[in-house]
Amino acid sequence: MQESKNYIKSHCSIKNGSIILNGISVFSSENADFKGFSKEAYSALDTSYSKFFKMDSLSKLGFLTADVLLKDQGIDPSEEKNIALVFANRASSLDTDRKHQESIQNSESYYPSPAVFVYTLPNICLGEISIKYKLYSENSFFIFDDFNAEHLLDYANNLLSTNKAEEVLCGWVDFDNENYNAFLYLVSKDGTLEHNKTNILKLYNT
Repeated sequence: MQESKNYIKSHCSIKNGSIILNGISVFSSENADFKGFSKEAYSALDTSYSKFFKMDSLSKLGFLTADVLLKDQGIDPSEEKNIALVFANRASSLDTDRKHQESIQNSESYYPSPAVFVYTLPNICLGEISIKYKLYSENSFFIFDDFNAEHLLDYANNLLSTNKAEEVLCGWVDFDNENYNAFLYLVSKDGTLEHNKTNILKLYNT
């Protein structure tokens, strides 16, 4: 029996001060600082999520990327969706972990901030997206040395073939010491661009 094909419906990336949706620039800024860039993007793209400014940088990066993509797909935040999340990066929540460690080591003003500590797990990024869009399907966050297209391909296809999700939002969200790179794509059983390793890598490297 031939395995059914899945398709990439939409894709979005954020890097080098730009947000690209399906190959088209939807926002760009000359602000080199991610905090400033994300604030500008939040306002320009009408992101509308009160908890956004409490997030750490990794969660902001993943949230912005997902929000642009899901809004473009007409996903209604008020309705539950069976969309799984499968993310990965190379640094986990290391950037926030450093800030947490610094607060512990500061003997003069020792008091680890709960607002920082809550973000010392990379999957909190998934949680913020799930809360806004009511995504109650499976979610996973993996750590790899480099972008692993094959793993994302196999994991997403398995979720769809076993009917554990109707669609899968997956990709790479990496933030470490002001170096940021996000690439997310939505996989479905319907579409025109086949979900395979070649196409994933082509979109990621564009």
